[in-house]
Amino acid sequence: MFTMSSGSSKDNVNTEPAAGDTGAVAGANEAKSAAQLKKEAKQKAKEEKMKKFNEKKQKQDAMKESSEGKEKKKKEKKDVAVTTYDVKTPSGEKKDTTCQLPDAYSPVYVEAAWYEWWEKMGFFKPEYGRDSLENVDPNDIFMICIPPPNVTGSLHLGHALTNAIEDALTRWNRMKGKVALWNPGCDHAGIATQVVVEKRLWREKRLTRHDIGREKFLEEAWKWKNEKGGRIYDQLRKIGSSCDWDRECFTMDPKLSRAVSEAFVRMHADGTIYRSNRLINWSCTLKSAISDIEVEKRELPGRTLLFVPGYEEKIEFGVLIEFAYKVENSDEEIVVATTRIETMLGDTAVAVHPEDQRYKQLQGKNVIHPFRNEPIPIIADDFVDMNFGTGAVKITPAHDPNDYDCGKRNNLPFLQMIDDEGYITDVGKQFKGMKRFLARTAVLEALKEKNLYRGTKDNPMLIPICSRSKDIVEPLVKSQWFVDCTEMAAAAVQAVEDGDLEIIPDMHIKTWNQWLKNSRDWCLSRQLWWGHRIPAYFVTIDNDDASGKNTDAEYWVSAHSEEEAKHKAAKRFDVQASNITLTQDEDVLDTWFSSGLFPFAVHGWPEKTPDLSHYYPYTLLETGYDILFFWVARMVMLGQRLTGQVPFKQVYLHSMVRDAHGRKMSKSLGNVIDPIDVIEGISLNALQDRLRSGNLKHDDTELSVALKGQRADFPNGIPECGTDALRFALCTYKAQGDDINLNVQQVLEYRHFCNKIWNAVKFSFMVFGDDFKHMKMEDIMQNGRAIDRWILSKLSHTAEICNSGFHGYNLTVVTTALHHFWLQCLCDVYLETIKPFINDDKSTAAKVSRSVLFTCIDAGLRLLSPFMPYLTEELYQRLPGLTDVSSICVSRYPTITELPYKDVPLEEDTDLMLGVARSIRSLKVQYEVKQVNAFVVCRTDDTHSMLRNYQEDLQTLTKAASLDVLFDVATPSGCAVSTVSPSCDVAVQLKGVVDITNITKKLQMKEIKLNSQLDKLIKATEIKHYNEKVPDEIRQQNSEKVQKLVLELENIKRMLETLLNTKS
Repeated sequence: MFTMSSGSSKDNVNTEPAAGDTGAVAGANEAKSAAQLKKEAKQKAKEEKMKKFNEKKQKQDAMKESSEGKEKKKKEKKDVAVTTYDVKTPSGEKKDTTCQLPDAYSPVYVEAAWYEWWEKMGFFKPEYGRDSLENVDPNDIFMICIPPPNVTGSLHLGHALTNAIEDALTRWNRMKGKVALWNPGCDHAGIATQVVVEKRLWREKRLTRHDIGREKFLEEAWKWKNEKGGRIYDQLRKIGSSCDWDRECFTMDPKLSRAVSEAFVRMHADGTIYRSNRLINWSCTLKSAISDIEVEKRELPGRTLLFVPGYEEKIEFGVLIEFAYKVENSDEEIVVATTRIETMLGDTAVAVHPEDQRYKQLQGKNVIHPFRNEPIPIIADDFVDMNFGTGAVKITPAHDPNDYDCGKRNNLPFLQMIDDEGYITDVGKQFKGMKRFLARTAVLEALKEKNLYRGTKDNPMLIPICSRSKDIVEPLVKSQWFVDCTEMAAAAVQAVEDGDLEIIPDMHIKTWNQWLKNSRDWCLSRQLWWGHRIPAYFVTIDNDDASGKNTDAEYWVSAHSEEEAKHKAAKRFDVQASNITLTQDEDVLDTWFSSGLFPFAVHGWPEKTPDLSHYYPYTLLETGYDILFFWVARMVMLGQRLTGQVPFKQVYLHSMVRDAHGRKMSKSLGNVIDPIDVIEGISLNALQDRLRSGNLKHDDTELSVALKGQRADFPNGIPECGTDALRFALCTYKAQGDDINLNVQQVLEYRHFCNKIWNAVKFSFMVFGDDFKHMKMEDIMQNGRAIDRWILSKLSHTAEICNSGFHGYNLTVVTTALHHFWLQCLCDVYLETIKPFINDDKSTAAKVSRSVLFTCIDAGLRLLSPFMPYLTEELYQRLPGLTDVSSICVSRYPTITELPYKDVPLEEDTDLMLGVARSIRSLKVQYEVKQVNAFVVCRTDDTHSMLRNYQEDLQTLTKAASLDVLFDVATPSGCAVSTVSPSCDVAVQLKGVVDITNITKKLQMKEIKLNSQLDKLIKATEIKHYNEKVPDEIRQQNSEKVQKLVLELENIKRMLETLLNTKS
């Protein structure tokens, strides 16, 4: 029977059999049938299964709770990281620095409010802190102008790099006490702006510019500029650019427009600018001329199909087509070869080399044009390459540079068979009205029908592409304005040779000389409405049959106004002004012409203004090497011609920014990075949505390729890094040389660096307390420990490196030195060594270390400020006792004069001590021990004496249970040993501390695994023709892997020997 427990609940039934009842139970079981037993067994199995399921579920729930707890902690941590500054601060007022600092560095918090205050206080103005600039030594002036970004543009990484470098240089010079002016400006971007406004006009009103006329269109353009044009300035402010915004200039402001007119009129008067009817580069998409340097040459290996704007299908390029011209009154024919079969519609001759015996009998005869049905001559000209194609060349003087020159030499007719929009003209007879590249196919088919087609071959070639529209450039003959660059280019080369202009790095000098010595005249005319309208007027004299044509340069006058032009014309032609009618040129000037005047135009040239006398020529021009000829060369040429001086003393050219894989940043690859996204962070979904809403083709693979590339590069989006981290990261790259492969992950690492600085300074604030008083430096040096004097020496050395690096524009050296000082010297060493005693108010060592720490934080923040203006201002404002400086950006940049603590022997001693600490920590990691007894065995008395002074610091840095510095004794037994230098070894106690058998087993297993990997790798390198078949890069990687494995195996062998000796 069953008995109940004292509890009445059925859940407390005692299911054990009562004493003496075991037989009864057994009997009952025996009485059960086999089916019942089977059923019970099945039920029991089911219960066991359910029990296991519940146990598993409980375990999963526990893991889920743990995971959720971790996620919650992560989220809480993230919430801390995005702490915002919520104190109501009117724009331009100083930020409240009395509130408690967030626990962790938050870019959003740190960057709030400071810029508006800096700007309102006038810190960025060169006059700040000075009554007058009249007696300032020119050597004490630092002047630089911003490469004016396009008014249509938004910030890209090229801008970010440029501004990070220029701002760091400007801030450094300002902190050095110089008169520092960084002049901002914006370019009107003729082509880009006109395209944007035309698109908007069509989108909003379904009107073209021709529908509303020039005047109304310019009103729309100015309206757009006033609405949207300030965006780029807002972005420049966001990245901390310390420009004097009161001097901001737009290239179409009245001041700059006046300079443009003056420059054109002067240069036209002296013959440097002239009008000529000649072959130019024409963009059929833009319906405008473009200059030589706006033409990109794309190399094709042979037959290639390319997309061309305005065409649905790809167009064939990279082939050489041969066709025959029939000789007049003869059965003979001459076969010519061409890469542009459609241009044969405008052929006016066939040329052969005068020495080519194959065609001697044909020279002087005519061939019949198959579509115009008229004779054209066979001429002899030595420009023909007898070995190219058939040795006979069709001549189209109106559509090819070489043919143009040949046509001029031989007085050939110039027939324009392609119009401004890329359609065939009436010269093309039955092909009239066809698009030029559709005519290509049609002409070829027509030649085949006439049995004149002779074959097609692959032909490697260069294709001229408009850098702005991506259209294929069409050479056309037009009457345009040109700049004769011959003398100006020679003067620019001479300026570098004479040392008046320094190009940094000097590897660009060769390219500078080569381009300028081979430069062609510059076409200034642009067939646009938005821009500086050319101040030139065509003169028509009433009742004068001798009035010239538009192409006659003599009938053009340039002037600042129509009234002035009329006066000039009347004087030139000796007629009454009332008999003159003027028509201003409809075209505008190339945007780069006004940009070329920028350095002196911003200061009021041609007027002799105080700013022009103070700041021109500039100290420096800093920009990317990609616009060396677009902008830099033109500024030098125009500056020398119009002011008699080079516009700047030095040109510093930085590298181009590419993606992490070294690819050019391109929307089609999905690898374009907006620096604002790096600063603020952005999700992958937002990045992808932006691509989808862009201009990539949705019906092509281009968009899918870009989306895939973006997902691969930014699988989790781009994390918030902050302005300071981005600026610092960009300046860490070697800008004077190879292109920069920017990895967002590296920017994030510098955000962590910012957090490290934040925590170090926060710790310092706690150490200083409310009543901190700085000790006199002589007391510090007298009472300080070796480690105190060492960190001051490192600080002094860092200041020396920083100033030297800034002076030589080697910002990589500066950022490396700062990163090393803050992270590896201050945080990893000095702070760790002072933590055990720093809060002891009675300790002299603590008082000294607090003062040393204050010196390091104060100077360290100032050293860092040019790169990290926001973080350093936020922390600097909270330093105790700083009342004489309003902002870190106008404080003094530390120098070795201010910090005369450099002690090279002391640094060498401390380096040895740190080497000892590293070796002990390395042994602890290798042998998997935490608490150890450590020994430093010295072989010289000097080393022993020196390291004894660091004994407490060594124990702190190594976290050893005990640490003894010994001299001239044998290494204690049972230890792992490592040699630090010829003068000392380190040892850590293993015997009795570690499980030697277990570690030995692990190492032996690792040794087997690594030997297997090494064998496979060596066999892979021993295959037949390995050196010929495997790329150099892979062979180099394999070689490095082999070396690494060999070193690891040697290390394991040494460790096993140590363990064996310890065990015995």
